[in-house]
Amino acid sequence: MTEPRTPKWRALADAVRRQIEDGTYPQGDALPQLKPAAEAAGVSYETMRAAYKALESEGLVRSVKRTGFLVLEAPGRRRVTRDTTVTRDPARGYIFPAAARPDEPWQVHGRPFRALVPAPAEVARHFGIEPGTETLRRRRVTSPAGEPPFQLVDTWISPAAVEDAPQVAEASTGPGGYLDRLEEAGHGPIGWEETIRARMPDREETQLLAISTAMPIVETTIVGTSAQTSRPIEVTIRVIPADRVELVSKLQRARTARWPVAPVKPT
Repeated sequence: MTEPRTPKWRALADAVRRQIEDGTYPQGDALPQLKPAAEAAGVSYETMRAAYKALESEGLVRSVKRTGFLVLEAPGRRRVTRDTTVTRDPARGYIFPAAARPDEPWQVHGRPFRALVPAPAEVARHFGIEPGTETLRRRRVTSPAGEPPFQLVDTWISPAAVEDAPQVAEASTGPGGYLDRLEEAGHGPIGWEETIRARMPDREETQLLAISTAMPIVETTIVGTSAQTSRPIEVTIRVIPADRVELVSKLQRARTARWPVAPVKPT
């Protein structure tokens, strides 16, 4: 039997990947334009494009309108042991399970953004309001210091909660942050539920996180519920490129799975 032949687009992708790795095409540089690259390689335009798209799906490059394919920074993958414990720092307030390591400095990319914007359907459903209702959103893009954007975080606060605690709409919410202000307004203790899913990014997310449209993202949604009304009052949606994090959970044995296995008594 003969070995199957490697498709031309795959061989080209492998060759360009090696050139990215050895620095021929450094981070931030554009790959050669498709037409001249195809002519130089003696292949069709579509074959060359398939090679570039394969690299895009790996997170090595991204397509930029009127520029071509840009080489991306290569962020390290972060292994995160999932926990369900919410801790508290006297200075920073509540700390949720995330990719941060103890005492690791993080930076903000651009300026944090807060404004009244139309609530998407998922957020509106949690708050019991009509989709498109003007709702306070606090947005920030952050990463470990010196690394490219790691996560996009949107915190939505219900209109009713903003009426109770108008400080949450201010740039500086004081010690403990917006959650402390909500609890001080009578909603404490807030309870939380987290949902995790994978999906493809939208155009705005690819721009803010500097990723390709072919890179899946991990989305975690934390819904905070008021102890006073038993209704959700804040929804925080965190988006992380899938190539930058892996989630690890430690499994526990129930009593029925204890070892050594208890002998089965004959009937």
